[in-house]
Amino acid sequence: MKKIYLLAAIAALSVGCQNNDIAERAGEMRFDALLPTATRVAGTSFESGDVMGVYVTRYSGTTPALLQLSGNHANNAAVAYNGTSWVSTPSIYWTDDKCDVYAYYPYAKPTSVDEYLFTVAADQSTAKEGDIPGGYEASDFLWAKATAVTQGGTDGAVKLNFRHCMSRFVVNLKKGEQYEGNLPDDAMVRIHNTVPEATIDLATGTVTRHPYESVKSITAKPLGTGSYAAIIVPQRIEFRLPLIEVIAKGVSYLVESAFVFKPGVQYTYTLTLNNDPDKVKIDIGGEIEGGWAE
Repeated sequence: MKKIYLLAAIAALSVGCQNNDIAERAGEMRFDALLPTATRVAGTSFESGDVMGVYVTRYSGTTPALLQLSGNHANNAAVAYNGTSWVSTPSIYWTDDKCDVYAYYPYAKPTSVDEYLFTVAADQSTAKEGDIPGGYEASDFLWAKATAVTQGGTDGAVKLNFRHCMSRFVVNLKKGEQYEGNLPDDAMVRIHNTVPEATIDLATGTVTRHPYESVKSITAKPLGTGSYAAIIVPQRIEFRLPLIEVIAKGVSYLVESAFVFKPGVQYTYTLTLNNDPDKVKIDIGGEIEGGWAE
């Protein structure tokens, strides 16, 4: 009889532990992260291995808490996409209070949430190696916020609608009537006279060009023959300065311009090349806000 009672007790304990595990999993905060160009039907465009940083603050009654570097309900949790779902390390659990959720990508270890230092890559043509993103991908800073969320009001997961915080600059090359041969596959496009360093307010996603850093040059990412793109920190180029340089078949084509790079906006320049580098025709496309066409 004692053995029977003992087995029954063990069985009851096992069931209790399982129920606790289920309860804990049910109380875990889950996320649904969407890129600006994605829809709910298409799902996310994140890739397996991508990691975003997540902060969670909790309300006091109807008053939201300010985002801080530490002391939040969740502090810069690493939330990784496994190809199916987002997994948080450490796990984040719901509270009885409303919460604000702040998320950014790519993941880092900020030493400030008010002025997080971020730098776009000087060489954005580098390819992804393992879990290390290429220069272009690592430069595309994304930010999202979900406000006053509760476990019962999330439909199963916190929806994080990301937006681009930087500018995207696309340069398309076109053959002119006086250009001999085909456009080379190994042409290089560089963007000059922009400051690649920025400070970011993680509470609002506001990006500010670093006021004390100097201008540098950025090598754009090839998208295909004759098309290139670079991620630029939002800023204003006040005066007419060398902006775009195309190096093709040993010839350097240089375009000077004043320019305003706005956050979350894509710009397109089409350059018609001729053998004479002084005869470059420029067509400026319209601005695209929100989602960026690849």
